[in-house]
Amino acid sequence: MSDIAKEAGLATGTVYIYFKNKIDLINSLYSECRKSSANVFFKDFDEHQPFKIGFGKIVSNIIKHRTGHFDEAVFMEQCNHSPFITEATKQASRQIMEPLFTLIEKGKKEQLIKPLDTRLLLIYMIGCINEVIKQYRYNHKKIDKQLTTSLFTLCWDGLKL
Repeated sequence: MSDIAKEAGLATGTVYIYFKNKIDLINSLYSECRKSSANVFFKDFDEHQPFKIGFGKIVSNIIKHRTGHFDEAVFMEQCNHSPFITEATKQASRQIMEPLFTLIEKGKKEQLIKPLDTRLLLIYMIGCINEVIKQYRYNHKKIDKQLTTSLFTLCWDGLKL
């Protein structure tokens, strides 16, 4: 907490006014990052559009967010694997991402994508995007429109029937 306070230019006691401990701080930061990212993920998404168009919009938005907010995306990924994220925070995060779960269910119902567990399909899609973005970023490769199109194709081909 003292390192966090120092980085923020605050006294350690001031941080404790807002957060009771490090776990509370991490959960709060994770929740805010999840809300912020969801706002980008679902920007211009219309649940009434055909499945593939909505899917493409969300994939494109996720790529833009992961590229433009790389450190935040890495932080959220680390939190997803952290024992510090509480069950309540995980539930709230799941609610924020509900439009994505609903979209995948719609694709399965319309028999456009594989009838597999929704979480498995989302792990595949998000994992593909995350790993490609990280590898490009760490290797100083350009993340451009062509890459976005290729990533959409990979995700689509992996999920479609």
